[in-house]
Amino acid sequence: MLGRLIVLCSLLAITPAVMALTIYKYTDANGVVTYTDKAAPGAQVFVFRDRMVERLDNAVKLETKKHEAGETLLIRNDLYAPVQIELRLEQVDNAIGVPDKPISWVLPPRSKIRLATLAPLDASKPLRYTPKLRYALGDPRLQPTAQRYPLPWRGGPFRLTQGANGKYSHFTAKGRYAMDIAMPEGTPIVAARGGMVVKTENRQSGRGNNPSGNYVRILHDDGTMGVYLHLMQGSVSAREGQRVAAGTFIARSGNTGNSTGPHLHFVVQRNVGLALESIPFDFSQPVNSLPNFAVGGE
Repeated sequence: MLGRLIVLCSLLAITPAVMALTIYKYTDANGVVTYTDKAAPGAQVFVFRDRMVERLDNAVKLETKKHEAGETLLIRNDLYAPVQIELRLEQVDNAIGVPDKPISWVLPPRSKIRLATLAPLDASKPLRYTPKLRYALGDPRLQPTAQRYPLPWRGGPFRLTQGANGKYSHFTAKGRYAMDIAMPEGTPIVAARGGMVVKTENRQSGRGNNPSGNYVRILHDDGTMGVYLHLMQGSVSAREGQRVAAGTFIARSGNTGNSTGPHLHFVVQRNVGLALESIPFDFSQPVNSLPNFAVGGE
């Protein structure tokens, strides 16, 4: 599988014509999944899905508190990270107290605030409106600091199979500067930089339902976030709300989610204004060298 992955990534990087190749995915009688540019019998066209899918619906929630005077709108952030929100009220009828502009705010971690209180213009008629809430992890007011990241694994040396702006899957805003490093399943993964663990997934087996597979997201002090994807099921030891130092063991590499073979997908992101985007970063040494074991440990 690793060999096929390396060949595929090499094909995709050769020429503009090859970049437009249709990629096929098929499963043989033994259940082995293969990705290729050849339309083999039974193969299906592989449709890339964004690897960064995180469900925050239950962690960032708009609440309505009804009372005699009307309704109060509150926003709750249950995450261990700040969240930027924007609330618009549309299709408003028989209401006073509606803001002229969308309400924008950055909620601190684990907090709740009041956004607005509405009252009926005519108390004999119902108050009507449609709330539209947008939100994104992180505080866009913070600016990234210059950093060089130690290699976030133990063992190797390994090989970079797709780097920044890779045409196979690193072309979305969330993953433009990500790096894919091929490595055996079970390789120890460590935090490349210290911070607060804000989101994890540990229960996916195989391809699962989430393109990211099992993952760990760590918020750094400058507002950037390091994200480690496709981790082995049940291997994630980092816990949401835990503060980790650089070099702390957090999980083991795997082949879960939208993964073409065993590897670690590592990306650094920040909130640029109601949107997470990847940002450029450098490792402190070449990927195909042994990690610096003096930095932290398992």
